[in-house]
Amino acid sequence: MLPTPPAGLPDQDTIEDVPPPEPPHRKPLTAAALATMLAALSMIGPFSIDAYLPAFPNIQATLHATPLEVQQSLTFYMLAFAGMVLWHGALSDAFGRRNVILVSLGMFAIGTLGCASAHTVHYLWVFRIMQGVSAGAGVVVGRAIIRDLYEDAAAARLLSLVTMIFSIAPAIAPILGGWIVTLSDWRAIFLSLLAYSVLLFIFCYRRLPETLAPEKRHPFNPRFLVRNYGEILRSPLFHFKTGVLALNFAGLFVYISAAPEFLPQQLHLGASQFGWLFIPSVSGVFLGALAANRMAGKMTFSRQIGIGFCFLLAASLFNLIYHTFLPPALPWTVLPMLFYTFGMSVVAPGATLLALDLFPHIRGTVASCQSFAVTLLGAVVAGVIAPVLSHSALWLAAGQTAFSASALVLWLTSRYYRSILTRYQGR
Repeated sequence: MLPTPPAGLPDQDTIEDVPPPEPPHRKPLTAAALATMLAALSMIGPFSIDAYLPAFPNIQATLHATPLEVQQSLTFYMLAFAGMVLWHGALSDAFGRRNVILVSLGMFAIGTLGCASAHTVHYLWVFRIMQGVSAGAGVVVGRAIIRDLYEDAAAARLLSLVTMIFSIAPAIAPILGGWIVTLSDWRAIFLSLLAYSVLLFIFCYRRLPETLAPEKRHPFNPRFLVRNYGEILRSPLFHFKTGVLALNFAGLFVYISAAPEFLPQQLHLGASQFGWLFIPSVSGVFLGALAANRMAGKMTFSRQIGIGFCFLLAASLFNLIYHTFLPPALPWTVLPMLFYTFGMSVVAPGATLLALDLFPHIRGTVASCQSFAVTLLGAVVAGVIAPVLSHSALWLAAGQTAFSASALVLWLTSRYYRSILTRYQGR
């Protein structure tokens, strides 16, 4: 017997451009201004990760820590990030989008100050966990804000615009981090991040609108939460579509996590040369988001996702074939990342919105579950998979290919499963 179709099952072949409604309390920002604000909130994550990667040797020497202990500061951050993003959306569904953003920014600033003043690696772990607990609110709640205000193609365009602006962070973060640690030390990286978070808090306090009216909020109690999370986690379509996002991101993050070992040992690059990996990767994210923005409303999400997978698989296979026969070398080792991240950014808006629309009454909670899955897999990649693969360019290429191929399998499975549900509904 087939399962009951999930609530709010979207029509993948219909894309409407509906103007945004007025939010209940404030006049909304323009689309460009809102995208800039949400992108700035999303940038906290990559700034917290990528900016301090070039400083690993400096942190190790200053805190008298082992390379593994410094690496675990990233793992603990990712685990805390993953654990808390499961709740940011539910909190915003209960207490409002704006309140959750402001509280999280305040907590992040405190954690960042603690990182800058840490005198042992264990204190660094504690404050990195505090950063991780609060850093994900912008990504999760930002998606819910977009879906509160916009529908279908308009939401896809705004989500792509956020991605385009956000893509600046992973490109400049490791470069800035390398410059800062060369001119000063690793503590200055966290002090710079502290200044960024304080300025962002002031900006959001003054301009960020509340997009969820009090009458649309849900109680934050165990029975209601268990029912909502249970409804989401019982949906195979949610797992398929979220798995697509998580696995595609893992194919990128395995290289980011491996960068502190892979770039110096395999490509002989210094702390200030991490841009060789990050600039192609982020350029692909930007160009892919631009392409997705132009595609929105002109084709179905299914077709757009299919185009994205063509780039993902072509880049992965080229990377794998090249390193099967040739040693790692610039620019060939990093060039496939441009096309991989291009495809990833073309796939992401459609897959994200299709998952959110499975449960339109609890979009914040759905966004939390999405981000939890992506970040949890990222933590596993950073703590387990990347350390195993980072000593070999071929193994990294094979890992990326496995992730992208698995994502394609999940996407095709979701389409097949949905067609079965559609036929079942028609009976």
